[in-house]
Order: sequence, then structure tokens, then C-alpha cells
Amino acid sequence: MVIREWLKRCPLIAILRGIQTHEVNAQFAALFAAGIVIAEIPLNSPEPFESIRRAADGFGDRMLVGAGTVTGVSQVAAAEAAGARLIVSPNADIAVVREAKRLGLIAIPGCGTATEAFAMLHAEADALKLFPADVMGPRMLTGLRAVLPPATAFIPVGGVDAKTIPEWCEAGADGYGIGSALYKRGASAQDTSVNAQRLLTSLHQVHH
Repeated sequence: MVIREWLKRCPLIAILRGIQTHEVNAQFAALFAAGIVIAEIPLNSPEPFESIRRAADGFGDRMLVGAGTVTGVSQVAAAEAAGARLIVSPNADIAVVREAKRLGLIAIPGCGTATEAFAMLHAEADALKLFPADVMGPRMLTGLRAVLPPATAFIPVGGVDAKTIPEWCEAGADGYGIGSALYKRGASAQDTSVNAQRLLTSLHQVHH
């Protein structure tokens, strides 16, 4: 499935930074029950590849399970071996995007300028992550949208929450990477559930 089809099902991308392996099943079950179908486990979490493996085994048939904070080519292969089908980076690294595409994975690199955005599209990135979004603000997205191909999928990441989703939607976001507004290290699956509902309510208000 291409990234746009996943985003159509639900445009929220859960970023489970700091998740521990034993929490994976409960957290992914909470996300899926809420209707969130894309989730990434950042590689700067404890035992990330083991957590990705567990998520892919339990939910890979109905969710897009990804690796986040991927900054090196060797990490792409390790993530793929663990079952990740999505590679998300904080930075614009052509080699990482090319390796992800070579392995048949979805690549969403981070970018903050027009130069990086065009370079990533030339490397065949599936979508672009505007990062850190809260520092750049929605006007940055509006500006980039004006010059990039209309089909470019843009996902702001960094400080995006229920309050700012409407502004990002207005600026033309296709998806929203949600970290601490959804999951905080050590939080219960119940907490995640409550946060997910808040975010989805905000989303429904702007998309209807």
C-alpha cells in the first residue's frame, strides 16, 4: 500500500519514542482500536529492533509499522529485517532514502528547506516530513507547497498536537506525526487511548 492510502485511512502517525519492548502489544492495540494505523518506533528507544519485531509480528498485517530516527544506511536493513515497512528520518539523507526504496520500503525523510525537499523527491521519497514543525510553523509548509509538485505528501512532525492540527491542515498537511501529544515514555495504554481520542476529535473537526 502506498503512503497516501494509509494516510487516507488515518492521517495520524504515532511516534512511540522511548517505548519498551514489553509495552508494544498494549500500546499498538490501543492505537489500532482508536483507528490509528501508522506507527513508528524511533531507533533511540530501548531495544528498538526487538520492539519493531514485536509490533510487526502482532500488527504488521493491519498497521504500517515503521522505524523512526533512522540516520544510517545500515539501520535501514536492520529495520527491514525486524519487519518495518516504513523508514522515517529526522534529516534529508539521500543514501537512507535510496536504501529504503531499494528494499521496497516507504521512505519519509525529514526536511526543512526547499533544497532538501527537492533533493528528497529526486531520491524518490514517498512523503516529506517537515521537521521540526513547531519551530518552522505552518507558513513554512505553505511556502514549500507553492513550489513543490502538487502531489507531494507533506507531514509536519515536532510539537504537533490537537490544538495545532487545524492550522497544519489549513496549510496543506497530508498527515501529522504525533509524538508526546499521543505517547509519553512509560504512559499506560489507557493514557494513549485518551490522547488518541482527543487528537481524532480535532482531526474530524477539520476534515468534515
